[in-house]
Amino acid sequence: MSADAAIQVKGLEKSYKNLTVLRGVDFDVARGSIFALLGSNGAGKTTIVRILSTLLKADAGTASVNGFDVAAQAANVRESISLTGQFAAVDEVLSGRENLVLVARLRHLKDAGKVADGLLDRFSLTDAAGRKVAEYSGGMRRRLDIAMSLIGNPPLIFLDEPTTGLDPQARIEVWQAIRELAHNGTTVLLTTQYLDEAEQLADRIAILHEGRIIVNGTLAELKQLLPPAEIEYVEKQPSLEDVFLAIVGDDGKDTTPAMTTTRTRKDQP
Repeated sequence: MSADAAIQVKGLEKSYKNLTVLRGVDFDVARGSIFALLGSNGAGKTTIVRILSTLLKADAGTASVNGFDVAAQAANVRESISLTGQFAAVDEVLSGRENLVLVARLRHLKDAGKVADGLLDRFSLTDAAGRKVAEYSGGMRRRLDIAMSLIGNPPLIFLDEPTTGLDPQARIEVWQAIRELAHNGTTVLLTTQYLDEAEQLADRIAILHEGRIIVNGTLAELKQLLPPAEIEYVEKQPSLEDVFLAIVGDDGKDTTPAMTTTRTRKDQP
């Protein structure tokens, strides 16, 4: 394992009575990178996140986060991380700014209002700062949830299936927020069951299957596991996602383009 890794996991095991969830999981995460843990429902992704965030004890194996052992130095680990679950943990009665100010005060930060305003600007929520969160879209709520997770500037953030239940436009908003995290030096451990999400965001991707990491590498390295692509010319029809984004645009404004069929070169089977 790399000496400068933000997260190191070795031989992690976990069972619930007769159900074995983790069977010796090994991986490490480089500082300032986005690491995607990919797997189907029930693969054990959330169990790993709960162990790394000190919410659950492993049966065997070791894990360290930001240089601290998750079992022996749990308090230090908690000071180093933030965790965002599958559903936004925001107060819908409060405004977006009030949510941020509340968390900043709970963390005993000076000038909570300034901290909140900075995060609102960073996540493009300034115009909606005074609105109740109940009026926010799904993507706005998730961006606010991530912003709340960054109060106190934790060096690592765990995002457990952050786009579950979001519409295509909201997913793109969250993807942009996650890219911004890594750009600013935050280490991100992302769990997802969406292949395109891992492909779009991750520096490295690990596939968790039946309690084990069966492959771990960059997207380019994973693609090399398949036979070489054959070059052929095909008639490419737009996908439904292409149609959706072409019509509504990334910002939700109606662009209504003329839909055309294009001929393109296909380099992958």
